[in-house]
Amino acid sequence: MAQNFSKNLSFIGRNIKKIRQVKKISQAEFAHLFHLSRPSIGAYEEGRSEPKIETLIQIAKYFKLSIDVLLTRELSISEIFSLESIKKKLDKAHNLGLDPAATTAAPLIGQDRFLDYVIHHQNNDFIERQPKIGIPVTASSYLICFEMVGSEMVFQQQGLHHGDVLISQLVRQIDIQKVLGQVVSLVTPSGIFTKRLDSVNQKYLQLKSDDPSYPLQEVLIENVLQIWQVIGVFSEKTNPPTYLEDRMLKLEQAIDKLSSSS
Repeated sequence: MAQNFSKNLSFIGRNIKKIRQVKKISQAEFAHLFHLSRPSIGAYEEGRSEPKIETLIQIAKYFKLSIDVLLTRELSISEIFSLESIKKKLDKAHNLGLDPAATTAAPLIGQDRFLDYVIHHQNNDFIERQPKIGIPVTASSYLICFEMVGSEMVFQQQGLHHGDVLISQLVRQIDIQKVLGQVVSLVTPSGIFTKRLDSVNQKYLQLKSDDPSYPLQEVLIENVLQIWQVIGVFSEKTNPPTYLEDRMLKLEQAIDKLSSSS
């Protein structure tokens, strides 16, 4: 057991180095964050030493990662950029100057917390410990926010982009027919994913991507832990005009040109 744990810790050094490089943090600055010496960081990164479990917890908490991720695999650069993007969205949402009485605080489940949420989705203490986003509405039902992963819901540059924050409300399985045609996030034992609900029968949910190049997907209803309807989105991307909007704009310009020449 100790040997496996030690082997897993080999990812820590690589992850620390990659986080530092992406976020442009020196070894000395990283050491100062966690009350360590600079040579200790170098030793972790080179695999000559292993951090204490208390240090692992501090690093995971500071960068909003699960210890699972730090221990079991090497972070990708895109994941680290995603963490920074989520942090910026949170800062922006928290600094809107909104009246707290007119907002709803919704927990944010980022991509790095999907596995944790699947395991602890019924644990109120876990959910309360997640970062919150202030939604500028007084919601009558419980809201949660998931990070959008992938580009299956983008077509002709329109739709939900990777890294968007999806504002979602819980749907009871008996009400699933009411959200046909809507975008939903499904929580399943294998993870969390977002698609459009296409059809429902007694055994399966059929889902489709807005990008038609992706195939339809069937999910056994008995494997669905939760269904969340996406009712809003925080995005840093601006969708370009749709084809119809572009045609309407050209038509209006042609009418204006005819009117001015007559």
